[in-house]
Amino acid sequence: MTAVVVIAKACLPGRVKTRLTPPFSPEQAARLAAASLDDTLATVAALPVGRRVLFFDGFGIADAPASAAGFEVVPQPAGSLDERLAHVFDLLDEPTLLVGMDTPQVGAAHVAAALDGFAGGEALADLPPAPCPDAWFGPAADGGFWALALRRPRGDVLRGVPMSRADTGAQQLRRLRDAGLRVALLPTLTDVDTAAEARQVAAGVPGSRFAAELARIAAELGRAA
Repeated sequence: MTAVVVIAKACLPGRVKTRLTPPFSPEQAARLAAASLDDTLATVAALPVGRRVLFFDGFGIADAPASAAGFEVVPQPAGSLDERLAHVFDLLDEPTLLVGMDTPQVGAAHVAAALDGFAGGEALADLPPAPCPDAWFGPAADGGFWALALRRPRGDVLRGVPMSRADTGAQQLRRLRDAGLRVALLPTLTDVDTAAEARQVAAGVPGSRFAAELARIAAELGRAA
């Protein structure tokens, strides 16, 4: 059984997407975060996997969004981000793909390689099977990462990696390889942290909840002006 984990926090004003303020208000930034999370959960809900987990930083499981229906809700422990990520990879036993809530553009095609790899993939009839990767790594355009998949989950390959830095992705990838893991890369995606990134991502997924919420906020700001 394959597990997909979405790591997220409660979308409360002043607590999420603070780099979007300004130009957006804390309430508008929280609405964008909620739309991004809803899009991500909808994508994961449609994936052909056996287990879906919302790894949630909130005030209680009851605070999880309605879009998490059908997901196991696992509360995040206290600690730094690397410790929390390590915790969930220590907690699960099955092949696990972790994605963040900041890439509402993520679709099934972006994670297909990892999920197909977990399932064994399909070797070409006239070629010997290639060694299957142990891990799949999704780089983010800002130097971080938006996804990490491990065939055999283990938290030690995350614990101690400095997070929220321009070299976080490079350091995490190095840690995986230094542990002797065969790593394959997923597509590079843009995390939404700034207004410019929000507009860029929304333009690529015009039918998404995220794009619709950004359009509503733009209209509000236009009226306010």
